[in-house]
Amino acid sequence: MNGNDNTNGNVFGADESEHIRRHHTHDVADHQCSSVLTKHIRAPVHLVWSLVRRFDQPQKYKPFISRCVVQGNLEIGSLREVDVKSGLPATTSTERLELLDDEEHVLRIRIIGGDHRLRNYSSIISLHPEIIDGRPGTLVLESFVVDVPEGNTKDDTCYFVEALIKCNLKSLADVSERLAVQDRTEPIDRI
Repeated sequence: MNGNDNTNGNVFGADESEHIRRHHTHDVADHQCSSVLTKHIRAPVHLVWSLVRRFDQPQKYKPFISRCVVQGNLEIGSLREVDVKSGLPATTSTERLELLDDEEHVLRIRIIGGDHRLRNYSSIISLHPEIIDGRPGTLVLESFVVDVPEGNTKDDTCYFVEALIKCNLKSLADVSERLAVQDRTEPIDRI
């Protein structure tokens, strides 16, 4: 784990704790696990949000998604059918948009079906402006709750989901930071 990522059990800063309290509350039953991960991205919030908010195009930054089809208009309650790339223990996922808040930069989805073991999965991702090395940056928080499949432990289930989210957040950072560099008008090598 590098210094940019935190999971449950680690100490969060005051700002992170406040964002978690405001946006990342889940009702967690005994047979479920939950966690919160963070990522600091060297790109402004508006740019990162332009990728995250695209419920209809998660493959723009999520490397395990090969295809996504949204049914109907993009609004709360919309469903998307996601095809998962081979190599994962899944092929499809049906997901519902639960919240899309462009002012607060919060997206919540729930998995309602598909060919996988993530039952009763719900995730919340929120973006918060911060300054990184004197430049506009983004603090990304992503939390989830999911049932622990029969035969698995809470630790194993959380580890698996956290690994997927870490890959998604790393890819989100890579894509966002590449776009931010292209948008810059001042020298990139300036520190």
